[in-house]
Amino acid sequence: MATPLTDQEKRKQISIRGIVGVENVTELKKGFNRHLHFTLVKDRNIATPRDYYFALAHTVRDHLVGRWIRTEQFYYETDPKRVYYLSLEFYMGRTLQNTMINLGLQNACDEAIYQLGLDMEDLEEMEEDAGLGNGGLGRLAACFLDSMSTLGLAAYGYGIRCEYGIFNQKIKEGWQVEEADDWLRHGNPWEKARPEYMLPVHFYGRVEESKEGARWVDTQVVLAMPYDTPIPGYMNNTVNTMRLWSARAPNDFNLKDFNVGDYIQAVLDRNLAENISRVLYPNDNFFEGKELRLKQEYFVVAATLQDIIRRFKISKKGSTGPVSFDSFPEKVAIQLNDTHPAMAIPELMRVFVDVEKLDWDKAWAITKQTFAYTNPTVLPEALERWPVGLLETLLPRHLQIIYRINQGHLDGIGALFPGDLNRIRRMSLIEEDGGKRVNIAHLCIVGSHAVNGVAEIHSNIIKNDVFRDFNELEPDKFQNKTNGITPRRWLLLCNPGLAELIAEAIGEGYVKDLSQLQKLNELVNDDAFIRDVSNVKQDNKVKFSQYLEKEYKVNINPSSMFDVHVKRIHEYKRLLLNCLHIVTMYNRIKKNPKAPFVPRTVIIGGKAAPGYHMAKKIIKLITAVGHVVNKDPVVGSKLKVIYLENYRVSLAEKVIPATDLSEQISTAGTEASGTGNMKFMLNGALTIGTMDGANVEMAEEAGEENMFIFGMRVEDVAEMDVQGYDARTYYNNIPELKQAVDQIQGGFFSPKQPELFKDVTNMLFNHDRFKVFADYEGYIKCQEKVSQLYQSPKEWTQMAIKNIAASGKFSSDRTITDYATQVWGVKPTDLKIPPPNEPRKALEETARVLTEK
Repeated sequence: MATPLTDQEKRKQISIRGIVGVENVTELKKGFNRHLHFTLVKDRNIATPRDYYFALAHTVRDHLVGRWIRTEQFYYETDPKRVYYLSLEFYMGRTLQNTMINLGLQNACDEAIYQLGLDMEDLEEMEEDAGLGNGGLGRLAACFLDSMSTLGLAAYGYGIRCEYGIFNQKIKEGWQVEEADDWLRHGNPWEKARPEYMLPVHFYGRVEESKEGARWVDTQVVLAMPYDTPIPGYMNNTVNTMRLWSARAPNDFNLKDFNVGDYIQAVLDRNLAENISRVLYPNDNFFEGKELRLKQEYFVVAATLQDIIRRFKISKKGSTGPVSFDSFPEKVAIQLNDTHPAMAIPELMRVFVDVEKLDWDKAWAITKQTFAYTNPTVLPEALERWPVGLLETLLPRHLQIIYRINQGHLDGIGALFPGDLNRIRRMSLIEEDGGKRVNIAHLCIVGSHAVNGVAEIHSNIIKNDVFRDFNELEPDKFQNKTNGITPRRWLLLCNPGLAELIAEAIGEGYVKDLSQLQKLNELVNDDAFIRDVSNVKQDNKVKFSQYLEKEYKVNINPSSMFDVHVKRIHEYKRLLLNCLHIVTMYNRIKKNPKAPFVPRTVIIGGKAAPGYHMAKKIIKLITAVGHVVNKDPVVGSKLKVIYLENYRVSLAEKVIPATDLSEQISTAGTEASGTGNMKFMLNGALTIGTMDGANVEMAEEAGEENMFIFGMRVEDVAEMDVQGYDARTYYNNIPELKQAVDQIQGGFFSPKQPELFKDVTNMLFNHDRFKVFADYEGYIKCQEKVSQLYQSPKEWTQMAIKNIAASGKFSSDRTITDYATQVWGVKPTDLKIPPPNEPRKALEETARVLTEK
């Protein structure tokens, strides 16, 4: 049962979490009881905790609806340029608490639920994560939506409504086991189906040439049903829309072949069409050229473009006379999140040329001005290269269009670089070696007016290495947009204690302008503030310890250092390096049990792609090492290893605020940006990391002396690639490394199966692309510095404060402001849309003011 807030606590919380007005609370209680009765058809005698969650969710949603409708009306009045963010992934997590915070309802809801004799946290825990993403790429899209609403942009997220999200991970006997994530089983109170906007999407068929031009005929049709989710901005009454498409079979599906007489089979086969939106592909940074995946990609894009064009045609200014597409790029900006939605480029060309009858050159000029492309990775195995044969079968007209785009592109290069056949081969959209494939990244670059990387170092690698030829051709096209995170979810929601403390110290303006955190530098020597920050961290650690005890039945020491490494499991992220450090610490304790040792709890978590054998072995190795370490009486409470099962957004919200040390240890030049690194920094953890991704900019902002930086830089890695990396040299010259590797390979951690980790050590010796041994010594030494500083709590906390103060740059509000002004040609606004209880006149007046601006 929740304890009531004292008057002082209420006063303290009023600023950020909304006001507790009596009428507010009464209203919310009424709404809650009404939904329990009318929506859920239950009374308090038989209602379950899930019913209570749904009753609250519907009550909070009621407060969104008026603002949602108002926002659409406002956009109709002002007819702004609209931004469309296309992504195959939106990793949203839970919605309830985020909505309460952004609407300023959190305190009133807490009070209402308390008065109803319920516990808010219990209700919040009933909500399923919307797991429609793998990791960073999908979570970035979710943060971006929050920022676009908060900045008052007329923006829409478009994606796919997968029935099954990222798999639930179980750890059984140390191995990852996947279970289906049936996240919609109990229904989703936040979405609204819109069958009236259902649209046809075509596949297969053939192309017919005629005097009027090409016609794509004899296609199979799948219907795209939109589901809309409201995206509230922070305290500005803007509620934008995320529209996710679900696949439906048309009613005549397969029944055209009715003469076969198998009506039953025809109806059963409808599943085949609807499989398109059945399940999220669980690959992170890995391309798997499956037909179903290409279908998903085209499905999203074809439905979305029809929607965008429909909206363009009916907008206020465009509704008189015949439609001209000349103004299309002034009214529409489309951002491609990775290459996954790239088929939008040939699809828009198909619509313009085949349907709207624009001539090719004009259509191409409009298309290029409309699209922009974000490249989120440099790993070669992540780049999409679709086989020409597959495209020819599934999307024959699009393949023709791609060939024509390529022809124009190569003609241009040929004119600029006569006779440079190598350059033409390198820059072609069609790769000939090893079977004909379409290089989708090249299609995106050629079809966009702007291309960006996601951190300074990554954007430079793109310009000078991966896409060097394209950069030489059009240097103005390439930009950097360093990623960011939303401070609403990643501070206010997940770490209310720290958020309140900061608001008391510097005011609440930082929530919408995170650069104001710099003011905390003035408090870095303030003993009271240092103590308060330290206490908040300790409270978070105790709370997380209790959660682990309840959920996983593990006991950990909350005064030990929480050393956390959570992310998708991939070799480039180098969890093996962390694992070697654990084994080294273990060996040091065993060798000299009486020596002083700074107690650590190493917490590792993340999912491996189901088909990624090495990643799954790495999980097994970590759990095996943990099993030995945790059971050893000599080690006692000095060192514990926890594998966090089923890491996901809602678990990140719990572990990040409790973290002391954040592990960001990828090989330099492999992690494009990272965003987990930013979340830890904002929540007062210190970072041990390489000069990779956004770590570089974090070090610039906070000062390298306020982070634990180690290891090779990008230049060192490049040099080593030329010289050759010899793992055995390190193994032979570093005794502690040799001991750890010998134990792993000799079965010390798998006595029943001594050979179990042979393929891991074999990889480390013979084909380790990520050079784990080369950074081992630097990492171990750096970890010794970490332990040393942890023994001085005041200095540690001062360094944490400096990091928090320096994290303002990493707000997604800053990232989106940069996209808006430098790519999309739109302006953020702090204008508040009049709330639903004000008359329509107020809306029109605000619209007039904005238009005049």
